[in-house]
Amino acid sequence: MSKSRSGSLKTGFSAWIVFFLIALGLWFAFSDSRGPGNLFPYPFVMYLAVMILVGLWQHLSFDNWPLAKVGQPWQGIMLTILNVILTFFLIHIVFYRIFGLGFNFLSQINLNELAGAGKTILPNGVTVVLKFMVENHFAESAIVSFVLIGFFTYPTIPILFEGWPVLPSNLEQPRAGFAGLGWGSFFTLFCFTILIVPFWGLVYSQQLGASFGFNAPWWNFSGTNHLHWVFGWWEWAIVALFMTANVWRGKPWSCIKLPQPWKGLLSLTGVITLGYVMGLLCIKIIPLWIPKETIHYLTETDDLIRFLWYHSAEVAGFFLFPFLIYHHYFDDITPFKNKDSWNAFTFRTVVVLILAVANYCFYYYVNFGGWGLGNSHIITHRFIHGESLIWNFWSIIPLLWHIWFF
Repeated sequence: MSKSRSGSLKTGFSAWIVFFLIALGLWFAFSDSRGPGNLFPYPFVMYLAVMILVGLWQHLSFDNWPLAKVGQPWQGIMLTILNVILTFFLIHIVFYRIFGLGFNFLSQINLNELAGAGKTILPNGVTVVLKFMVENHFAESAIVSFVLIGFFTYPTIPILFEGWPVLPSNLEQPRAGFAGLGWGSFFTLFCFTILIVPFWGLVYSQQLGASFGFNAPWWNFSGTNHLHWVFGWWEWAIVALFMTANVWRGKPWSCIKLPQPWKGLLSLTGVITLGYVMGLLCIKIIPLWIPKETIHYLTETDDLIRFLWYHSAEVAGFFLFPFLIYHHYFDDITPFKNKDSWNAFTFRTVVVLILAVANYCFYYYVNFGGWGLGNSHIITHRFIHGESLIWNFWSIIPLLWHIWFF
């Protein structure tokens, strides 16, 4: 559907409206407090996060195997059903029952059982009530943070490394998919250990008095020891990675004329650097439009730096739907004949920026987050709860499923 008989502009606007309405309808069904599901924020956030990760594996690693040769629309329908099944299996069996054998912080079932047992006596003689583990969705949040890392690390292999070291090769599916999944998992676990686990060391030490198994965050230089420092620039790295694969059409990393893995390593360094620079830029400029009373409130509660880093991730999230629609349904349209020229690259980047700003304003200033999504928190201190990022990831799922599966 990248081109239609009625023309790319008509296709683009039709797709924009259709997939927005589909996402909104599904949001009302499963997430909205006014709807039948009312699963917001948890476990809804966890399920949507893992669905996207599994979708990445299905499409980018396995090329839609074993259903790639099935005709449409059955291929898309069956891949979607398979995605839901794999999502439940990954959460409730792999994370909760297998990883949970060794890591309670990745098993909400284990934490719920511990909390249900009542009080626990620690070696230092302190009695702790573990109900907070249930109320704060500790393991569900930890799984979401794993997906945050994976949403960048898994697609890095096919996008920046062009499938190296699995490709080029004669491996067929599913062997090629499992090989790629293995390399992606190695990269994911490496980054997860460094960027995520220390935060849970902090959480457990604060709640239980000590955490000898996990170290505390090493990023205090950022002004906060919260995980939102990682969110603040990692989300921008995700945007830069997928902009590369979409509206940037490989630029600027396609200018690197080196073989793999050197091209991939340099591109990866560039994407992460760009992500961190964008994160730093955001924490400098966000106070320019956030209401003074909100800044004052966050300063009084000693929460300003954490908020700025997380809101940086929110700002990045508003880019997702525009650049995906622009690339896949507007065919990267520009006024320049050569779509791969630097002029076209600059034009598309500016257009996506304008659309992202409009998307942000629609959510926060037209109050779509309130009347459209039913997020009651947006009424008071509308910027501080960070709920837009959840919607922005949810809104791209029907779009991605159409692109990847149908």
